[in-house]
Amino acid sequence: MSAPSKHTADLIKFAAAEHTLPEDVRGASVRLLGDTLAIGAAAVDAPGEPAILSTAQKFGSGAEARLLGTSERLPAPSAAFVNGYRIHCLEWDAVHEPAVVHAMSVVTAALGAAIDRRGGCDPEEALIALSIGVDIASGLGLSVDSAMRFFRPAVCGVMGAAVAVARIDGAPIDEALGLAYSSAAGTMQAHVEGSETLPFQIANAARAAVTASDLAGAGFSGPKDPLEGQFGYYALFEDGDLARYTANLGKVWRIAEVSTKPFPSGRASHAALGKLNELAIDPAQIAKINLACPPLIRRLVDRAYSADMTPAWARLCMPYLAALMLIDGRVDPRRFTSADIANPELAAIAAKVSLSDDGTRDGNALFPQSLTITRSDGSSETHSVEHTLGSPDNPLSSAQTQAKIDFARELAPADADARIFDNPLAYFTDPK
Repeated sequence: MSAPSKHTADLIKFAAAEHTLPEDVRGASVRLLGDTLAIGAAAVDAPGEPAILSTAQKFGSGAEARLLGTSERLPAPSAAFVNGYRIHCLEWDAVHEPAVVHAMSVVTAALGAAIDRRGGCDPEEALIALSIGVDIASGLGLSVDSAMRFFRPAVCGVMGAAVAVARIDGAPIDEALGLAYSSAAGTMQAHVEGSETLPFQIANAARAAVTASDLAGAGFSGPKDPLEGQFGYYALFEDGDLARYTANLGKVWRIAEVSTKPFPSGRASHAALGKLNELAIDPAQIAKINLACPPLIRRLVDRAYSADMTPAWARLCMPYLAALMLIDGRVDPRRFTSADIANPELAAIAAKVSLSDDGTRDGNALFPQSLTITRSDGSSETHSVEHTLGSPDNPLSSAQTQAKIDFARELAPADADARIFDNPLAYFTDPK
C-alpha cells in the first residue's frame, strides 16, 4: 500500500489539525473574503459569463448553493463553477505574488458552495478552512523553482480548495488531495492568447475541488503521494521542493501575505499602473513611457495593442491599461468593450507605452521595476517601484479598500445580497 512522502504527510496533518487563527491572520482572512465576494458579484454578465452560467445550468438541477450577485441557486459543484468564473474573469482577484497564485479564487468559490450545501457553518470554522486552503494553494506555488508552464492558480488552487472543502465536509483530506491532483488542469496557453478560457480554468478547478471532496467522502480513493510521488506534482507539473513550504506550516500563515488588486487587470500591470495613478500626469505632456522589468512581467503583460483585441487580452495589455489610467485615473471594467478598445484617443496613448528587459534572469521575479516617462518637452524622469500597491508591503488604505468595495457594488446587480458588501462573513456562512 502506498503512503504519502514525508512532506506531503506533514501538509495533510496540518490541514486536518485544530487551529486558532492569530488575530492579524483572522483580520486578513475576513478582509480578503470580502474583497473576493464583492468582485464576484461585480462580474455578473461579464464577457463569457453568460455562457458559463447557461452551461452550468445544464449540469443538473438543485438549489444547494448560491451564485454570487444573483438569487439563483445550483448544485454545489455547479455553483462553484459559476462563482469561480465570476471571481476571476475581471482580473480583479487577490493574488499571492511570490507564489504567483490567485489563492483566494478557487478556494472561496468551492468552499462557499460546500458551506451553502450544508446549510451554513460556524464563522470561525469557515475562516480556518479558508485560511488552510489558501495556505496550501500559495505554499505549493512558493515551493516552485521553474517558470510557469501550467496555470498555477488553477492547478495549485484545486488542491488547496479540495482540502478546505474536505475539512468542512468531514471527508478524508488525504483522499481529497489526491483526487484534486488527479483533476488538476489548466495551462498558460490561455494566458498567452488572452482568452476567456483563463477564468474558465479557475471555474473548472472550483468545481473539481467540490467533486474531489464528494468522492473522498463517498469512499473513493485517490493517489496517496500526489505531490512527491514518481508522477506527482513536482515530477510532472513544476520543479521545486515541497519542504521549503512545509518547514513553516502553521508558523507563517500565507493568507496574510496575499495582495489585494486595486485594478481589474493582470497583477503584473499594477506596479506601473499604481505609479501612474499616483503621478496623475496629463497625457498630452507624454511623449513615451517605458517600463523596465523582469521577464515574468513582460511575459504576463507585454501585449501588443490592437483595435480588435479581446477583453481578456486587453486586461493583460500594459499599453492599453496605461492609457486607461492616464485618461480615466482608474481602470474601469466597463472600458473593455470593442468600442473602447478601438477608441483612437486610447490607441494613441497606448502607442507610446513599451516594456523592456531589465536584465533580471529569475523567471519568477516580479521586481525590480522602473518606470521612465519622457515628456513632450524632451525631459524625462525615472521612478523605481519597490512594492506593488495592494501588497502587504504597500497595502491599500482604508479609503482605497472601501472605494474598491463601493465600485464593485456599483457594478453588481441592484438586487445583489447587500451582505456581500456590508457583512461578507455573515453572507459566506449563513445561506438563509
